[in-house]
Amino acid sequence: MPRADYKKYYGIFATDYGSIDNKFVNPETNEVVEVPDGIAHFLEHKLFESEEGDVFNKFARLGASANAFTNYNMTAYLFNTSSNFQEAVHTLLDFVQDPYFTDESVEKEKGIITQEIKMYNDEAGYQVYANLLEALYQVHPVRIDIAGTVESINRITKEDLYLCYNTFYNPGNMVLFLTGDFNPVEIMEMIEENQNKKELRNYNDIERIFPEEPASVRESLVVKKMDVSEPLFRLGIKERSLPEGGRELLKQELGTGLLLDLLVGKSSKLYQELYEQALIDDYFNSYYVLEKGYGYVIMGGKSRNPEQLYNKLLEGFRKESREIREGDFKRVYKKVLGEYVQSFNSFEAVATEFISYYFKGISFFDIPEVIKEIDIDYLYQRYEGLFQEDNFVRSIIEVS
Repeated sequence: MPRADYKKYYGIFATDYGSIDNKFVNPETNEVVEVPDGIAHFLEHKLFESEEGDVFNKFARLGASANAFTNYNMTAYLFNTSSNFQEAVHTLLDFVQDPYFTDESVEKEKGIITQEIKMYNDEAGYQVYANLLEALYQVHPVRIDIAGTVESINRITKEDLYLCYNTFYNPGNMVLFLTGDFNPVEIMEMIEENQNKKELRNYNDIERIFPEEPASVRESLVVKKMDVSEPLFRLGIKERSLPEGGRELLKQELGTGLLLDLLVGKSSKLYQELYEQALIDDYFNSYYVLEKGYGYVIMGGKSRNPEQLYNKLLEGFRKESREIREGDFKRVYKKVLGEYVQSFNSFEAVATEFISYYFKGISFFDIPEVIKEIDIDYLYQRYEGLFQEDNFVRSIIEVS
């Protein structure tokens, strides 16, 4: 995405491979394999090591900064810079496409990630979220920590890493997104030259295997005591309507986001009432996640009385859902469109959103058109299908 007159460049190279992809068909042997939980995240860490040394240092010498992330559905490697753009693109492509794993380096990494897992186990803000997903889902791997467990990562071998790399890190399963002030024809020629020098496997259709997730939640309430000054509360709602992808998935994602904003957004009556009653603070928020195979709503924050907050939310949902006014709908509608336009000011946001939607079979640029298909009747349908109490799960961290 060329951006004339900008002094900054940004690049992200991502694979359609996340923490939930732990069971798949090996494209070389056609055998079903299951790898230890946390391997996608482990692999992300290891790719920054090469025979020539630490990749971060290579970017630093170019005046660029690099990073990476793994989530449930994808792994991405990125850089931003104000100079040496073409060299940074070469470096990004070359290190991601040149894995180097040894038995010794794998064993060393296990200790590093073990400490990372233990650190998150001590963070109340993360635990209230992780406990919620574990309660929402019975068997789907989204209930498992992205980093895995101490036990699972200690089962990872060099061979496991190469198997996952060779399966998922191939051009047919990856996207490169670049933005900044550059000549796209010139950059494409450079990328083609880079790729033509390499012998790359190419698997366009990787078969992933997921367990059949029951419609019901695993448990409706999870409570844990930790060293916090005030209780933490999260309400999760399990999505049962799961489009395969494309425009219907995008419409459902956008429509449910609009519904949440109308019900519990900062401008809603319910939010103001809860705030005035000191049941929530400024950090209360809500969001909706919809992927191919799973989806959920999460809302919450700190609360002095989680039980009272929950009851007030239930009461408020019923009341607010019957009173969606045309004026409020138009206000939230315009807000979403405004946020979409504003997102183009952030190279990082546009790049990440574009790739995330691409992997779901959606064009990020279709959002303005799809949102026009949403009306108040659609929001009522969404409420009736989603806001059923047997879909609800509460996760609470109490003061120890």
